[in-house]
Amino acid sequence: MSLFFACLLTACQTLPNGGTQSALEEVPLSQLATEALRTHPTPETAHVTIQKMPQIAEELQTVVAALPVPEQPRDLWSRMLDGYSLSIPPDPRVGRELNWYSNHPGYIERIQLRAEPYLHFILEEIDKRGMPGEIALLPAVESAFQPFAYSPGRAAGMWQFIPSTGRYFGLKQNWWYDGRRDVVASTRAALDYLKALSRQFDGDWELALAAYNSGAGTVRNAIKRNRKRGKATDFWSLKLPDETSAYVPRLLALAEIFRHPQTHGVTLQVFPDEPYFTTIDIDSQLDLALAAEMADLPIQDLYLLNAGFNRWATDPDGPHQLTLPLDKVESFLVKLKALPAEKRLTWKRYKIKQGDSLSVIARKHGTTSKLLRQVNKLRGNRIRAGRHLLIPVSSKSLDQYAYSAEQRKSAIQNRPRSGQKQHYIVKPGDSLWKIARTHHVNHKKLAAWNGMAPGDTLKPGQKLVIWVKKAPSSELSLLNLQPTGTQSKLHYKVRRGDSLSRIAQRFKVSISDLKRWNTLNSKYLQPGQRLKLYVDVTEQTL
Repeated sequence: MSLFFACLLTACQTLPNGGTQSALEEVPLSQLATEALRTHPTPETAHVTIQKMPQIAEELQTVVAALPVPEQPRDLWSRMLDGYSLSIPPDPRVGRELNWYSNHPGYIERIQLRAEPYLHFILEEIDKRGMPGEIALLPAVESAFQPFAYSPGRAAGMWQFIPSTGRYFGLKQNWWYDGRRDVVASTRAALDYLKALSRQFDGDWELALAAYNSGAGTVRNAIKRNRKRGKATDFWSLKLPDETSAYVPRLLALAEIFRHPQTHGVTLQVFPDEPYFTTIDIDSQLDLALAAEMADLPIQDLYLLNAGFNRWATDPDGPHQLTLPLDKVESFLVKLKALPAEKRLTWKRYKIKQGDSLSVIARKHGTTSKLLRQVNKLRGNRIRAGRHLLIPVSSKSLDQYAYSAEQRKSAIQNRPRSGQKQHYIVKPGDSLWKIARTHHVNHKKLAAWNGMAPGDTLKPGQKLVIWVKKAPSSELSLLNLQPTGTQSKLHYKVRRGDSLSRIAQRFKVSISDLKRWNTLNSKYLQPGQRLKLYVDVTEQTL
């Protein structure tokens, strides 16, 4: 504004005084110029009066108009809206989805907060491929922007890849790492997949989106049926599975919510259009608790940016990459460079015992037989008692690795539900369907209680939780609390020298079960005391 004041002062100094009216009343200045004179008087202008100076006023207004207007920072939602290219037809399916979103503003708020760390990256990748901006909201439809989402159909991650499709698009999946949950890798794979589908359907994004949900073959078959009947072959005219029929309307309704948030009672958070994270090379395996400390991040936040890692460390075979917030990268790299290679993991020297196997040792220490063979230069799985193994182990207790596969499963299994919780150890030949039938529960619910999909396979020794309904009879209720295979109730008379631990060990039950069955508040028993037990007779050696 200094140029404005210079022009104004020069004009006032070159004009004669005259009249008694103020120049502010005579000259048709803009409101901005008027306020400037009122708030910034100078000795030279304080007593100047001007009858008329329309030419000067016009010049001053031109100068003001030419001054640069500070640009408002661009936000992520505005950038997304700029990329919109899909049209919304007057279809009742879209209306139903719009009503749902409008009635659940809390859901829109949650997905905004979850999307914040990832949205800039997603929009960058969408722009590179020239895709509609609405696709940035597809993770909201698929997973509510949750990188650890897992569906009954065995789809995982923010973009919900099933195992086979994930592998086809280069997403590695093993004990250590699942690329379907890797935010960077899965986003690129999903957008490549969608781009390929759009080419298959001649650039029709609605058909491409439908194919992403139900498979290209399903959509092509629906198109063929309509052609034979002389019907239109656009998405809105096709007979598709119910889930797919609602899938595209759901995305379009969500896009409309973000286009006109106020109309639907939604408030959009302002997120700057700038990157939040970057991915760096770390060259070799690294303990994730150590990585979080070096990055000065809570380990939960580290996992949310590196959701592909299943365990307490990165995959020993790669990818040797870590995703970190931009403001943490520089200090992390300095600390990583100063860290000796042998300190990236904690090592334990383990003496092999009689009866040990490599797989059992690996499982106990949260690692794999393959890694133990590599570290100890073993050609096979044969090991000898008395010799030693070098084992990489976590630097913290495993329950500190908040979003590792074990801790995610534990959180799901310990979630309160209706009914009575019991534990079950998987035996050879077991399946979810067989266990569910034995316990009179739904096999899909059994899978959900354990963070699994109904089609997942079980391994002997695997621990499951089962929630059973409480029976009206207290005695039947107690019986229903037992592991599968329990067939007999018996009474036991406590002998001198007996303890809860000794009795539990003898009958292959737990101490907590003994206490629950007999309403025991103390660990001490009295000779002659009678206890109720529910035992699996096939496991007893009385």
